[in-house]
Amino acid sequence: MIAMRNLMFKIVFYAGSVPIVLTSVISAAFGTKAMIAHTHFWTQYHGLTTRTFLRIFKRIEGERFYDSPVLYVAKHQAMYETLELGRMLRHPAIVMKQELADIPVWGWAAKRYGVIVVDREASAGALRRMLREARVALAAGRSILIFPEGTRVAPGEQPPLKAGFAGLYQMLKIPVVPIAIDSGLVWPRQGPHLPGTVTFRFGTPIPPGLPRGEAEARVHAEINALEREGGAGVRPVGPALC
Repeated sequence: MIAMRNLMFKIVFYAGSVPIVLTSVISAAFGTKAMIAHTHFWTQYHGLTTRTFLRIFKRIEGERFYDSPVLYVAKHQAMYETLELGRMLRHPAIVMKQELADIPVWGWAAKRYGVIVVDREASAGALRRMLREARVALAAGRSILIFPEGTRVAPGEQPPLKAGFAGLYQMLKIPVVPIAIDSGLVWPRQGPHLPGTVTFRFGTPIPPGLPRGEAEARVHAEINALEREGGAGVRPVGPALC
């Protein structure tokens, strides 16, 4: 049954995503607002297919919306949260690695959406460009979302944060909202996706102005909160989940 559900998800989601992504260039031509609306449709489609075929739901814990833009800092274990968080957080500007921005068609449309491109080499010029794009997003009233580990990690792994987070934190001077996520339990890098529940735990905001080491330590602890609880095993599907 799990294998059949995975097959149906791949057929329906990817077959539907191809025309959505290709037509994004039309929306992108009309500016950021049109591109955000187009992306919202795609993320809704993703949520529908994951619930319908994979029986993957989500549980949201903690406060996620604030009166002014914040810097969301999230654990990254699967593709699942890259799409779900965009919709859950009212389409923040997402920090994205250069390799993804270079993908034909999709990369151009993503830039029109307002992603913030980061170079893994973390050169001074790349950091200045990232900060410039982040300030543009803040001026438009958008929050910023970054995955500070730099790449997907397996459940249980707690790598140090990349330098990009510290640069944004120190220069933007806005509160940080850490997000712990355990999507890797149902969406592993290898093997089938499993039915269950992904928890998104929004931590207590971390104020701006802290020393770099203290801010990084607090973020690292918060985004790994579910790891410390030892969530070994898939949480069951429940009727109160969305």
